[in-house]
Amino acid sequence: MAGSINKVILIGSVENDPKIMRATKSGERVVSFDLVTWESWRDRVSGEQRERTESHHIVVFNQQVLDVAFSYLRRGSKVYLEGQLRTRQSEDHQGQPRSTTEIVLSQYRGKLVMLDGRDGPDAPSSSRTC
Repeated sequence: MAGSINKVILIGSVENDPKIMRATKSGERVVSFDLVTWESWRDRVSGEQRERTESHHIVVFNQQVLDVAFSYLRRGSKVYLEGQLRTRQSEDHQGQPRSTTEIVLSQYRGKLVMLDGRDGPDAPSSSRTC
């Protein structure tokens, strides 16, 4: 195989205000937030409307995107983002192995487009890309 690609594209709503998780060893900040996506369809057998909601943990290392996310995104903000899928291993408080899958906007890759505008979900619609 000549190569591979790891790219995730999501459009959804910010579930919680972005927060600074930590700083890297080089002193750069890392921001995280959760993004909710959903899909709906009509069940062919019963005719009922169905819906499925997914929550995605987003981690931002890209400092330009991080500044915009931390300054302007709020709960309910609509965003388009591009990142990479990353799974990390850790242990829970009982010492049991645990894996966490995240969408990562890395230092040189990743894109965030605010679909609500910079004043949040209630502002007139305009997009801002970083």
